[in-house]
Order: sequence, then C-alpha cells, then structure tokens
Amino acid sequence: MDELGGRLPRLRARSFTGRALGAVPPPLQVLFGIVCVQVGASLAKQLFAVAGPAGTVSLRLFFAAVVLLLVWRPALRLGRRAWPVVLAYGVVLGLMNLSFYQALARIPQGIAVTVEFLGPLAVALAGSRRLIDALWALLAAGGVVLLAETRGDLSMAGLLFALGAAVCWGSYILLSAALGSRTSQGNGLALAMAVAAMVAMPTGIAETGTGLLSPWLLILGLAVALLSSVIPYSLELEALRKIPPRVFGVLMSLEPAVGALAGLVVLHESLHALQWVALCCVVAASIGATRTAK
Repeated sequence: MDELGGRLPRLRARSFTGRALGAVPPPLQVLFGIVCVQVGASLAKQLFAVAGPAGTVSLRLFFAAVVLLLVWRPALRLGRRAWPVVLAYGVVLGLMNLSFYQALARIPQGIAVTVEFLGPLAVALAGSRRLIDALWALLAAGGVVLLAETRGDLSMAGLLFALGAAVCWGSYILLSAALGSRTSQGNGLALAMAVAAMVAMPTGIAETGTGLLSPWLLILGLAVALLSSVIPYSLELEALRKIPPRVFGVLMSLEPAVGALAGLVVLHESLHALQWVALCCVVAASIGATRTAK
C-alpha cells in the first residue's frame, strides 16, 4: 500500500505533463522548440572558452538526461521493438549535438544552422518525383553554393561538422517518429537522452577534465540543457506523434532564420549579404516545400 501511495504522485505528475504537452497544437510546439534550441545554442557558445564544445555538450546532455529521467521515471522493460530505436536515437542524438557544437565553435551560428538544416529538408523532399520539389531542392542547393562562395572567411572544418550534423538531424527526425510510435509519453526520450549523454561524456571529459565540476558551470549547463534539450525535444517528440516526419521537417523552415537572429542578438555575429541570401534560399525552399506538400 505504501508503495502504491508513493507511485500515485509520480503517475499523476507524468499524466499532467503528458496532458499539458498534448494541449499545445503541434505547429506551436515545433516553433517554440526552435526558439528554445537557438537561444540555448547561443548561450552554450559563450561557454566554449571555459568548457569547450565537447564539454558543453556533455553538460547539456547529462543534465537533460537527469531531468527527463526524474520527470518520466521510465521503465526499462520497453519491449524488443522499442529498445533498438531508443539506442539508435540516443547515439544519433549524441553525435548530432557533438557535430553541431564543433561547427558552432568554428563558424557563425546562422551559417551552422543553415547547413545543418539541409538534413530535415532532405527528409522533406526524399522520394518525391514532382518537378516542383526538384525546384525547391535546387533552390536549397543554390543557397549552399552561395555559402561556398564565402568560404574565404569560413572554416572548412566547421562546414564539414555542420554537414555531419545535417546527416544526423535527418536521421533524428525519422527515428523520432519511430520512437514516438513505439514508446509512450517521454519514456523513450528519457532513456535515449541517457544514451546520448553516455556517447558525449568521454569526449567532454577528455577535453575539459575536472573543469566540468565547477559549480557555476554546472548551473549554466543545466540552463542550456533545459533550453536546448529538455523543452524542445519533448515538444518535438509530442508533435511527431501527430504529424508525419515529412511535414515535421518542412515545418521547421524558420530554424536557420531564428538561428541567425539568435546569433546576431546574443552573440553579435553579423552575416555578409551573400550569407543572408543563402540563408533565405534555404528558408524559402523549405517554405515552398511546405506549401506544396501533399
């Protein structure tokens, strides 16, 4: 009886969290998640001088895993069909964040997000044989060409890391849909976040060492985790329960623009005219794909 009494408050809290997320329309969930991710990325970049990119990622994913595990209290008996998806999702999530933060350390946030966004845009256009979708793909490719024209003041390593993050982001979208269908509420996400933290921690410890244990760094790491992981990933996973991956990918068309604005306001990173045009090409391609999607 005592055990049941102890479980009831947790069950009520999980049920309330699930109902609260479910009450928000999927488009608003995605848009609010975008703002949280980009503001969190801007704050995280300010920690690179102390913790390094890998150290910052490690703190972010560690605290995100702790918070999600405490909120959802997931059971380990998910079933044979769920665990492979959870493990794959966690590995992709860890690699995506490691790649993106390495890119963020080398190139402006708006450029990093624009290149990374090619991943979900590819998911949105994959398999289509319509001429209009080919035009959107060409427009996005034109944006990449314009970015290449400005490579003189951009790190090639940063661009390659951003492309790696793009591949992971596309995989993340597809795995998120599978995770949402094979797990309930945030249980699978909590376990996958723990896997992602274990993927990132070795490089973070190697890069920063005991500096990760600094009290003020831990507090900032918790704030970045809430903004960049806990809130947006929970919202995105809930949205993907109601909309297909292809629609989700093109709904995020404002991601590069929000990333550029966050970099400008928080980090004072200004972009050249050609870079803004390249960003707009990618955003326009995504918006066009959204409007013409079946």
